Amino acid sequence: MEPEDVFRTLADGTRRGLFERLAREGELSVSALTAGAGVSQPAVSQHLKALRLANLVGETRHGRTVLYRANPEGLRPLVDWMALYGRFWAARFDALEDLLNRMDQ
Repeated sequence: MEPEDVFRTLADGTRRGLFERLAREGELSVSALTAGAGVSQPAVSQHLKALRLANLVGETRHGRTVLYRANPEGLRPLVDWMALYGRFWAARFDALEDLLNRMDQ
């Protein structure tokens, strides 16, 4: 999964809200998710499908009931992408600090 795929999936506020709710509350059914989502059950199902395809949500079947759960490991491409820029900015701030120290001398 590429970072842009995860960004694109989480760019939708409803999907982001569903992911955050699952991360906060644990396993939930579609009906439980629909109750707090402010959108229809078919819309919630479509959003869950997109989250599953992006590896952000997993599911467990118990008979006819499907429970969904957040998969934090699906955020790994974003974490790796941000780490790259974290190193970039750390190096830039170190260079700025060196420059300011030389200017003070």
